[in-house]
Amino acid sequence: MFDAIAPRYDLLNRVLSAGIDRRWRARAIQSLQLTGNETLIDVCTGTADVALQARDAGRVVGVDFASAMLTIGWRKVVAAHDERRITLLRGDAMRLPVRDGSADAATAAFGIRNVERPERACAEMARALRPGGRLAILEFGVPRVWGLSTLYLWYFRYLLPAVGRMVSGHNAAYSYLPASVGAFPPPTAFKAILERAGFTHVRAEPLTLGIAYLYTGVRDVGGV
Repeated sequence: MFDAIAPRYDLLNRVLSAGIDRRWRARAIQSLQLTGNETLIDVCTGTADVALQARDAGRVVGVDFASAMLTIGWRKVVAAHDERRITLLRGDAMRLPVRDGSADAATAAFGIRNVERPERACAEMARALRPGGRLAILEFGVPRVWGLSTLYLWYFRYLLPAVGRMVSGHNAAYSYLPASVGAFPPPTAFKAILERAGFTHVRAEPLTLGIAYLYTGVRDVGGV
């Protein structure tokens, strides 16, 4: 499914989010407090948007299971002349192809809900991070404001899938999106998953009235 929608994925992200997705990623990267020397692992990297936006990371390793997404991502990396700084790998979020403690920071933007076992992917990110390493995960949520939540859910369940089908030419992909968001744990439950995976100082910050959430944490110095 992700390979099939790859050619229109970036366009749809910009259109369906009205461009707000770039601000969300910028906020996630800012939360990592990068200084320019860190190695960042970007899980579910897709077309490498986070990897390219994380200009303050000394090195970025992006991992995704969808080869067509990675192909488009690599074209973007080459176009940005960023081949030395960014590496893209095909791999499973539940079995990351990196050494223990090899990263200083980890991100996952709107991909953790697509992993078969999100708790396993969170534990893998903890394994990949050095003690004290920082985590930033972006994921969709549901606005808490009365009235707005009703309007948003209508958009998410009906208009978004229709536009997604029209632009991507894929019948199932953008019906899958609201279904996957609905099945994802609420913020309190996902915070608990991150804590069990080995993260401390875990926070869930609502973005744009709760349309998205930024989950942050620090790799426990005591280990997983």
